[in-house]
Amino acid sequence: MIAPLAFAQTKKTKVQQKTATKPAATTQTATSYSAGTVRKFEPGKTMMIDSPQGPVSFALGTGAQIVNTAGNAVTSALKPGQRVRVYYTGTDQNRVVERVVVED
Repeated sequence: MIAPLAFAQTKKTKVQQKTATKPAATTQTATSYSAGTVRKFEPGKTMMIDSPQGPVSFALGTGAQIVNTAGNAVTSALKPGQRVRVYYTGTDQNRVVERVVVED
């Protein structure tokens, strides 16, 4: 009688460990707008408009964009009396201009 020979085979298994990472927290700031006419404009510093709610002042950062209604950059300084829409972040004394759209 012949006994069957069994060959032992080892089974290799790769184990992958997955680590879930949370995405980095992001801060989103709501952008508001105010419409009115330019009362005062100091390039790179501040601007003030007369809105239906009264005078509103804003800080102008280096990233503030001034464009016309077609979206083209306005290179001349804003003048008192020009109709504008000011998009900004912050509230009260901390309003910072993101974009100004000149309406006329």
